[in-house]
Amino acid sequence: MLLDSLRSVIRNSVEPNAAEVDNASAFPDQAMAAINELGLNSVFLPEPYGFGDISFSCYLECVRLLSEACASTGITYATNFHAMSPIVDFSTPEQLARFAPVMAAGGLASLCITEPNAGSDAGSMALTMMPAGDEIELNGTKMFITNGDRSDILLLFGRWCEGGDDRGLTAVVVERPLDGLEVVGVERKLGHRGSPTATLAFDGCRVPRGNLLLGPGQGTAILRSSLNKSRPSVAAHALGIASAAIVDTVRYVNERRQFGKAIAEFQATQFTLADLATDLVMTEGWMRTIAARVEAGDEDIAVEASMLKLRASDLAMAAAVEAVQLHGGYGYTKDYRVERLFRDAKITQIWEGTNEIHRQMIGRRFIDK
Repeated sequence: MLLDSLRSVIRNSVEPNAAEVDNASAFPDQAMAAINELGLNSVFLPEPYGFGDISFSCYLECVRLLSEACASTGITYATNFHAMSPIVDFSTPEQLARFAPVMAAGGLASLCITEPNAGSDAGSMALTMMPAGDEIELNGTKMFITNGDRSDILLLFGRWCEGGDDRGLTAVVVERPLDGLEVVGVERKLGHRGSPTATLAFDGCRVPRGNLLLGPGQGTAILRSSLNKSRPSVAAHALGIASAAIVDTVRYVNERRQFGKAIAEFQATQFTLADLATDLVMTEGWMRTIAARVEAGDEDIAVEASMLKLRASDLAMAAAVEAVQLHGGYGYTKDYRVERLFRDAKITQIWEGTNEIHRQMIGRRFIDK
């Protein structure tokens, strides 16, 4: 029932505005308003703030459907989950009572990890968190933060510094508005132009000590756990892009005629589509397997989640490249959606850990220790 309602929202409020959102680099206000009216943020919130019993598989399908229609809308919504899922998993009941209602009401959230000198190497974070009585003082910079210029809640990772000592990676929830938090700039990007990506400066910002998750130095455990869910999420997003590229290509090659027949009748075209369709079905199957393990409480899925993110994002790029190629010159124009899909697909191989990093993580599994 939820997915049927979402499909209706997509037809009426997401798809019709996707091209203009991209062309104008405009935030998908109408799409997000419709998503919030449906209460989609409540999918990943526990009772009494949300649905409580919606499966992780259902959430991933929501992301895939939204991303197939508009990648900017899909990742804006998914980022809410990426930031809130660790908060739901690791906050106290008192903390959740403060943070969850904001999201249930349609708020936006950001996950703040990347810094100028710390991307895939999360251990190189330099943002500091220092105790100051009943507060925590924040100093440093975060970049490439999705929703960063307009989010209501930020899950911020940095280093806990106390008594001159570095106590390790720590997670703190930041609520807006906040004195000392400045949006330094918003990136101009190749794709996902409707999804804002901001650089944030924290200059002497102070948040309540009660916004600390778990405790000082406990951020690594929170980050590792959250990635087991966020990587399948970005994989679902990538599969949405891949599916859109394949659907558009199948439609076009059946309509376009050359040498007296539809180009779908050429063996080369059929082989290309056969490979893409097979990879799509198999990757979707692996995503469902991972989702079932998450739902069963399995936390030892880091490598499997990396495999999923790697394969889904590579497929998104491959499908987009072939879509442009099979559309010929038309594929290089904005008259056809595949041009946008081509631009949107590339970042999926970069964010949430570059695919080179994921290959290294997977490859390490085969070292005999």
